[in-house]
Amino acid sequence: MADAAAKKPIATAYQPSGVSPSRRAGRSYTIRLWSVRHSRFLEVIYNLFADLFLKLHPVWKAIGYARAEKPLKFIERNVKGLLFDCRMCGQCALSSTGMSCPMNCPKQLRNGPCGGVRANGNCEVEPDMPCVWVQAWKGSRNMEKGDAILNVQKPVDQSLRETSAWLRVTAQAAKAREEGAAK
Repeated sequence: MADAAAKKPIATAYQPSGVSPSRRAGRSYTIRLWSVRHSRFLEVIYNLFADLFLKLHPVWKAIGYARAEKPLKFIERNVKGLLFDCRMCGQCALSSTGMSCPMNCPKQLRNGPCGGVRANGNCEVEPDMPCVWVQAWKGSRNMEKGDAILNVQKPVDQSLRETSAWLRVTAQAAKAREEGAAK
């Protein structure tokens, strides 16, 4: 009986899926940090992409934004997931936050760091992870529109989760452009 107890595996503490420090040691975390370091380059690409999407507004309108949502959401999830570890909140703030996704913050803070950033710049909740907002500040300093990080972001609208931010931004920009032309 003593031998059976000795062979029984030792129980370890529960670790929620996708939150462990070893997850960040992988490719997605490395690429996320690369994206912050190269935020100026990605800002240029983003601006070109946004202009292209806006030029395609007649196509999206003809197809129907709702019908274009599913295939574009698939592409957006994969591209932004790879580059930024995107959480598909539907309200992307990457162009304002130095290409550091605020939804990667364990507290999901959208307007700056909490009061618990460690002296080394790491997160208070996950001490092995650099604070998302420290990274955002570094990335924003590289960007042409780096002061956009000072703009207050609206709270996350959970009803937009898992929708395409690309299409929403395009539709809003097209509407603003049409209203401006009507005046």
